[in-house]
Order: sequence, then structure tokens, then C-alpha cells
Amino acid sequence: MNKRMMIGAMGFGILALAATTGFAQNARNCAPRDVVVERLAEKYGEARQSIGLGANNSVVEIFAAGETGTWTITVTMANGQTCLVASGQNFETLAEVLPAKGNDA
Repeated sequence: MNKRMMIGAMGFGILALAATTGFAQNARNCAPRDVVVERLAEKYGEARQSIGLGANNSVVEIFAAGETGTWTITVTMANGQTCLVASGQNFETLAEVLPAKGNDA
């Protein structure tokens, strides 16, 4: 995934985080990072596709499975807790070019 696409994906993750702050802080959706990463790999075959730094030094990551197309966005807080923010299906890696300046697409 090129740099622009990763930035776009991280932007989406941050927006999702902002919209679901209450959801992400629910203890049922959070666990230590190593537990979350292991569960995503074992249960869904998902591996990290991109990473970025969010608000308050949180780490936003997108995990996806190439074979099944499932995806998950996580946020890891400074205390080491990782929370599930969003998930879905039909993940695709894109390499789109930005539109020319003045040509809103």
C-alpha cells in the first residue's frame, strides 16, 4: 500500500475512533495488545496492514485477511490496552492516484 493510501486508511481509523469513543472504552472490546493480535490472527487470519499514531499517543492499526477479506481497526492506548474500533468484510488494498489540484473527484 503506498504512503498516501496508508495515510487515508489511518485517517479513516481516527475518524472511526472519534465516532466510537464510548464503544472503544467498553471493557468487553479491549484487552492487552498481544491477546488481541493473537486472536485476530488465529480466529480470522488477519495480519497488520497499516499503522499510524493517533490522538493522545494512541496507535491505530488496520488488520486484514487477504484470503477472506475480513478487516479490523484497533486502537492501542498508552497503557497497553487495545480496543476494537470497527470491523467488516471485503477489504481491498488500493493504489489510487490523488486527483489533480482543482479537480475535485
